[in-house]
Amino acid sequence: MIHSLFIINASGQTKCVNSENVPPVIATPHHYLINIYRNSLYFVAVLTTEVSPLYVIEFLHHIMDTFEDYFGECTETTLKDNYVIVYELLDELLDSGYPLATESNILKELIKPPNIFRKVTDLVTGNNTNISTTLPSSQLSTIPWRRTGLKYTSNEAYFDLIEEIDAIIDKNGTTVMCEIQGYIDCCVKLSGMPDLTLSFVNPRLLDDSDRVLSFVPPHGNFRLISYHIGSQNVISIPIYVKHNVQFRDGSGGRFELTVGPKQTMGKTLESVIIESVMSKSVLNCTLTPSQGKYTFDPVKKLLLWDVGKIESSNPSNGLPTLKGNIVLQSGQPIPESNPILNIHFTLNQTAISGIRVNRVDMHGEKYKPFKGVKYIFMGKRGRKALKTDSNTKLEKSRQSARECRHRKKLRYEYLEELVSDREKAIYLLQCELQQLRTVCQQLDQGKMTTDIQAELNKWKEDPELVK
Repeated sequence: MIHSLFIINASGQTKCVNSENVPPVIATPHHYLINIYRNSLYFVAVLTTEVSPLYVIEFLHHIMDTFEDYFGECTETTLKDNYVIVYELLDELLDSGYPLATESNILKELIKPPNIFRKVTDLVTGNNTNISTTLPSSQLSTIPWRRTGLKYTSNEAYFDLIEEIDAIIDKNGTTVMCEIQGYIDCCVKLSGMPDLTLSFVNPRLLDDSDRVLSFVPPHGNFRLISYHIGSQNVISIPIYVKHNVQFRDGSGGRFELTVGPKQTMGKTLESVIIESVMSKSVLNCTLTPSQGKYTFDPVKKLLLWDVGKIESSNPSNGLPTLKGNIVLQSGQPIPESNPILNIHFTLNQTAISGIRVNRVDMHGEKYKPFKGVKYIFMGKRGRKALKTDSNTKLEKSRQSARECRHRKKLRYEYLEELVSDREKAIYLLQCELQQLRTVCQQLDQGKMTTDIQAELNKWKEDPELVK
């Protein structure tokens, strides 16, 4: 299927200045080039035969998600620093051009993720590969996405229901278009081979979904389902914006912006960010925010207002406002239309679509696990705005969603366990190095004690050293 795969940076290997001008599928006389662009990197797959483009695009995104899972982020620097693991992962992900091992659990058993302790031991032992010598236990199971024999002292299952809204609102506050893209991300650490059932309160809102969702969960973090709710459903947007932008003949104008909550059910709007691309004739903006801070890039003409949190009821301080003057270039005509506003915000413990988890049940195991469900609603800012006068657009961003999902999936319990294991391993390594240093000092002095002889015999019988 995939003849070859290229990872190209944007520092000179491409002739297109704007990545949005590059089509995802490029047809040549003998090949098809399918590409994605994320984190200033192009992932290009070369095909010699016709294949479903969405299938290849989804696989390229999965490759990048795997790199982010291994390295924390997928950038040009991280790929260069871990190029050996990158080649090993691609060798397992692709077999003769076809996807092979794509499950994260299987890959982590085949190829160990990089860490400081493993780098130190590899440097000492001279090992230059992270490929395991044993077959993953999940390959011998009837369920390939889950390992057999998993055991935990604390059995937990967490479900994050994340919804992102993409909406266009006109200057009168009327919703022109509104769609919701939802995900259910899970973090499951359960012993044995459990069978989970997830039931919803309003399952009719999901496309082609039954009232109960039954599945055997993989180990660790994974995405259970994604769903889409179209504009035919009535959706109430929990934020509103009032603006007053006036351009005067000459070289000036007035800018005033007010943002506030609407039907948030007493919840606090968090991480509120408003950005607007001003007209090319705008030279500078001198504004005063009542809350948060703002920046204006005179080169990109980008106005960014980081509002922060907005309480549902805050009569004492009032609503956040941004007002001031606009400086226009002399001799330039005034802009024909007002700028477009892109809004990003987060509303926790709320599913704006009305979908809620009724209950989570477990079958096949006798213990009682701890279960938790969290709701996150986000308005995503878009990469480009529609050219409609005075519209406020809440647009989804797939790249920002992956970055946010990556930051939230690592929980405190997992971090504490990981840090504890590394501290123990470092302590054992320090003790062994100190012991080796003592033995070497005594050998340099010509001493051969019974303790040294016993330690040498012990190392001689060690099967790892014999290999």
